Amino acid sequence: MQASSTHRNRIWKAAALALVAFAAVVATATEAGDSPLPVPVHTRAFAWLRPGALPAAWSARLLPGSPARLPVPPGWRSAAGDPGTQTVVSRGPSGRIAGYLNATPRQGAETTANWTVFRVAHNRDEGDRDVRLLAAAAGLRFRGASGSCVLDSYRTASGASYREVACIVSGRSTTVIVAAAPPQRWPVEAPTIERAIADFAT
Repeated sequence: MQASSTHRNRIWKAAALALVAFAAVVATATEAGDSPLPVPVHTRAFAWLRPGALPAAWSARLLPGSPARLPVPPGWRSAAGDPGTQTVVSRGPSGRIAGYLNATPRQGAETTANWTVFRVAHNRDEGDRDVRLLAAAAGLRFRGASGSCVLDSYRTASGASYREVACIVSGRSTTVIVAAAPPQRWPVEAPTIERAIADFAT
């Protein structure tokens, strides 16, 4: 009986410590204005991710030294980016960016397994504020590949707000594709952004 009681006490202590640690994470994230991790997986948030053939009016940009191709919607134009990447944007009547697409080869420790935590941490490291993880899912199907995606929102250091879909896709190569738009533009840009991600090939 003594051994069983001691074992139960150890379990209760471990559970209490885990609860305290989780509460600390939640409190820290709440104070910073960011959503805590983890969040429930919402595969249905990515129900639009149905790989298909690239529409006839679209083009594709090959990443240098990679088999990955970034789909380019009609009217979207190239924008400056890091070497080895591809970036295209759409602009509204004012000339401001209305939609953003970028494909970048894997550059660090990001994987399909750790993508949710990695992407949110990356945004915060970049200086983004009010980072809120809205949905996440793994084991998603792409063209000849599989991947993990997050849907999040954030505010940049300059005060601009964005809603973002960011995915890591592993096939012949491992590539990150990121799409974003200002919240007020999201209802207009989302169908194009989602189609570009769904048709992404790597």
